[in-house]
Amino acid sequence: MEATVRKDVKRLIVVLLAAFLYAVDIRTFIRAGNLFPGGVTGIAILIQRVFEKYLSIRLSYTAINLILNAFPIYIGFRFLGKKFTIYSMIMIVANSFFVDLLPAYSITNDVLLASIFGGILSGAAISMCLLVDATSGGTDFIAIYLSQEKGRDSFNLILAMNAVVLCIAGVLFGWQRALYSIIFQFVSTEILHLLYRNYQQQTLFIITNRAEEITRWIYRECHHGATIIDAKGSFDQADRQLVYSVVSGEESRRVIRAVHEIDPHAFINSIRTTEVRGSFYLRPHE
Repeated sequence: MEATVRKDVKRLIVVLLAAFLYAVDIRTFIRAGNLFPGGVTGIAILIQRVFEKYLSIRLSYTAINLILNAFPIYIGFRFLGKKFTIYSMIMIVANSFFVDLLPAYSITNDVLLASIFGGILSGAAISMCLLVDATSGGTDFIAIYLSQEKGRDSFNLILAMNAVVLCIAGVLFGWQRALYSIIFQFVSTEILHLLYRNYQQQTLFIITNRAEEITRWIYRECHHGATIIDAKGSFDQADRQLVYSVVSGEESRRVIRAVHEIDPHAFINSIRTTEVRGSFYLRPHE
């Protein structure tokens, strides 16, 4: 019980910190470059700027963001898990509050620098949420749902969907800012892929003499199966066993570490897997 409370407190602190960092990103780099980030955040900022420029009306970011997140939150409760969605709602509400509360501040007037470093901060904030089993809301809910359904990373699909928002922004506010926004979104997605690897898969080829122990560990700790193949060394003609298994990118480090503990002489080849068809276990969200 105490361990669960500590975990939840840590989770809450990380989510609030991510909400603050994302708000700082919006009020500094995104504002300085007049950029349009991806997902619901980009739509909310686009709506704000349209009302301000064409109707001279300043809308609350909080109100817009909460309304736009209503349907994604429903997807979260319906398909992804209640606790996961609740922490994501905390992220959405806290981020909205911070955006309206924090003063605007321009760190740089260079739009390219704002695009790059804004994208880095955005990707880091979103990754922080995902690493503690939460999300920044909006299209992240959809990306995670599609990733679970398809068994593959779907965040690039969301990047393609954001092109629609950028086209509208380009028509209304100029194509230069829209094109810089593509750099922002690309950098953010790359940082996300670098830091969060749960929906990426790694194929492991393990040459060992202790295949049974290794496969039992993989099944017990990762809930993934493995195949044992009889093999023979081409140099010494000695009999070997080859363990073939596909695990998530996040789990691959743990598996490799455990294999070396079981068999220090094991040879491991880890290969990035682009697609998996068939039954592949993904840890469900709470």
